[in-house]
Amino acid sequence: MIELIKKSLYAGIGAAVLTKEKIQEMTRRLVEEGKITTEESEKLADEMVKSGERQWEEMSHGISEAMKRWTENLDVVRRKDLTLVEERIKLLEQRVSLLEAQDRKEGESNP
Repeated sequence: MIELIKKSLYAGIGAAVLTKEKIQEMTRRLVEEGKITTEESEKLADEMVKSGERQWEEMSHGISEAMKRWTENLDVVRRKDLTLVEERIKLLEQRVSLLEAQDRKEGESNP
């Protein structure tokens, strides 16, 4: 009976989105209707909360991995890579400026 109720609840609402309060409310109603005992209600609520948390973690991990693969296939630059390139450009611009200034000084001293 518990397994049937559990499967029905999962199918009807979706275990990954059930809140602990909603689960407790539903199991309390089942106790009031005499379909399960208080002890079974507590066990069922705990199992459903844990299962929902596991499913949420798995789903979040799956989404993160999919997004990572998707962005790796795009032709875009990550912010940290762009920052590194910008810093290198600044350093190169400074070096070019110094070399140009050095060339001008040498040009002025060698008429």
